[in-house]
Amino acid sequence: MGIINVTPDSFSNDGILNDIQKIQNTAKLFESLGADIIDVGGESTRPPNIYGNFTPVDENEEIKRVIPAIEAIKDVVSIPISIDTYKPTVAEKSLSAGATIVNNVWATKNDAQMNALLSEQKPVTILMHNQKSPKYNNLLDEVFYSLNHMVENTLKLGIDTDKIIIDPGIGFGKTTNDNLNILRNLERFKEIGNPILIGTSRKSTIGNVLNLPINDRLEGTAASLAISISKGADIIRVHDVKEMNRVAKMSDAIIRGWDNE
Repeated sequence: MGIINVTPDSFSNDGILNDIQKIQNTAKLFESLGADIIDVGGESTRPPNIYGNFTPVDENEEIKRVIPAIEAIKDVVSIPISIDTYKPTVAEKSLSAGATIVNNVWATKNDAQMNALLSEQKPVTILMHNQKSPKYNNLLDEVFYSLNHMVENTLKLGIDTDKIIIDPGIGFGKTTNDNLNILRNLERFKEIGNPILIGTSRKSTIGNVLNLPINDRLEGTAASLAISISKGADIIRVHDVKEMNRVAKMSDAIIRGWDNE
């Protein structure tokens, strides 16, 4: 999953705003480099306690950012488009514009309006664990049961289980050691029975461990994703598509076998 942020304040400084040609070129490049999904985001979801304050984006501004991007991307790639949003109206208009996946970073809120939209349109749905503060009695149990509960609620909306993806939310309401603990024990989440998405790309956990700035975290991202794939991750959400596609292919060949002989 290749990330295209149509924002001025992405934590990774890769935002593209109001440049349709650049958005299309990036999407085409990602597809040519092996991306299977394009994830479009119109609001930074970076934790303000880590990356500093940023201005929340209202839904009208978010719609102005993402809809032209989705329409433009749809015209030049054949792979699915995901909308990274927790706002029901943004999700609805994005699906109408050509997105087929809703990547909900606040699925834990169980929003009634979002649930109504999902029940009506039944898109592929990514459910991410998130909470405001990293306070847990038992991290793995709480994240596991929260994700499992979200899956159960989504099934009740009439969405088939093969259209539900879970994301333990690396970097969201978790300390560095919490994030490492989840990655170390990722295979436990396979028990839920749904594909697992992992997003560690350039995140602060890597920066903290390696003491490196955002744009110097390629190797740390590669290591975290190789381990994640070995532990059962099915989808990796990345900024650096070329490099991480190679990491994924090599990891898959080691773990699942190579059938080209």
